[in-house]
Amino acid sequence: MRRGIRAWVGGASAAATRAANRAVAFFLRHRVHLPRPVNRAIDWVAENPASPLGRLAARAHGSVDPGSVPPALEAPDANVSVLIGPTNYAGQGWLWARALESAYAPTLAARNLAVDEPAGFSFPADREVPVPVYQLSTRWQTDQLRAARGFTHVMFEAQRPLFGRLFDRDIEREVAALGSASIAMMCHGTDIRLPSRHQRLTPWSPYLDPHWYIDKYERDALANRRLLDRLGVPVFVSTPDLLLDVPYATWCPVVVDVERWAQSDAPAPGTLDRIPTVVHIPSRAAIKGTHLVEPALRDLDRSGLIRYVTARDIPTARMPDFYASADIVIDQFRLGSYGVAACEAMAAGRVVVGHVADPVRARVRAATGADLPIVEATVASIADVIVELIERRAAWQELGQAGRAFVRGVHSGPRSAQILNREWIRL
Repeated sequence: MRRGIRAWVGGASAAATRAANRAVAFFLRHRVHLPRPVNRAIDWVAENPASPLGRLAARAHGSVDPGSVPPALEAPDANVSVLIGPTNYAGQGWLWARALESAYAPTLAARNLAVDEPAGFSFPADREVPVPVYQLSTRWQTDQLRAARGFTHVMFEAQRPLFGRLFDRDIEREVAALGSASIAMMCHGTDIRLPSRHQRLTPWSPYLDPHWYIDKYERDALANRRLLDRLGVPVFVSTPDLLLDVPYATWCPVVVDVERWAQSDAPAPGTLDRIPTVVHIPSRAAIKGTHLVEPALRDLDRSGLIRYVTARDIPTARMPDFYASADIVIDQFRLGSYGVAACEAMAAGRVVVGHVADPVRARVRAATGADLPIVEATVASIADVIVELIERRAAWQELGQAGRAFVRGVHSGPRSAQILNREWIRL
């Protein structure tokens, strides 16, 4: 009888925990639309991970299965060993590691560590760690700290902790715990982009949307900038617009596999006598500005001037063929910059159209000596720009070749490896 009562109580407790976890997960997913007091409460929980509510929030990602705890990522046997983690946004941690090895092996070996977000995209990584393990497994956290001390160089991505909650997410304590390792920081985007500054960069900034809860983004960016100032270690940014937020940082270009995107034997844009195909992938529609430019694009489609194709959830393996089917690729219109998606489209030889703010274009020109070959358009001008491109069809092949050459020179890996070596590793 007692055993039955204990089992019932245990089951009820587990059910209550699961319900609480679902509630936490729901609030985190939909917080941008929640009232400010609710968001402030969520922020407090996030900023106090050792509190009971903080521990509950961590468990919203699931429980730790002892059999799912991966071994620590050990330092490779090389004179210089580099660890990059833990975000691996768009597979960049892995690609920077490969670029370093390609340029400097066997003297240097590099590894990347990535937290495996269940709802995220799948990208290659040297070691993936499930979220519950990263957040809750003290065994994994302490093992990984021991292993990380064996690397000569460690890079933190997006000012995120490498060891989950082992140090209550305090990056300075993690840096101190790594001992003699040479430390660098890589900024990726919202971790350092200051909304109040970005609102002045472009009138289409997403941070101008009244329904966006930007208080946390502002606080986090300010706190991360203060952290970078205090640490005094080499700082890199993955996109050139972020130099506006960290002027003393160095732009380390994102990397794409040029050969993978250029492998298609599809005709060059503009060489076929057909209605041009214009494609757009709204992977982050609110950030890319899909809802702002799509009405104009659909009007052009209805008028018969273009064939507009949009697609969601395309498997990564099919993306090169999807871009190869296009004449023009529509990128993003709200951040005033460009990133991995635009580089992939340029590597495929397509004409890329997007909004890149003048200060960002100037930074690219200063760093590379080349003009960014993305055709400029804004929310207000997108229809006129597409019509003008249609009237200049003979220029498309040249634009496609310029984009491919730019990506090969700036975003294929060697330049990024050289920058990391010159500003941080110093072989």
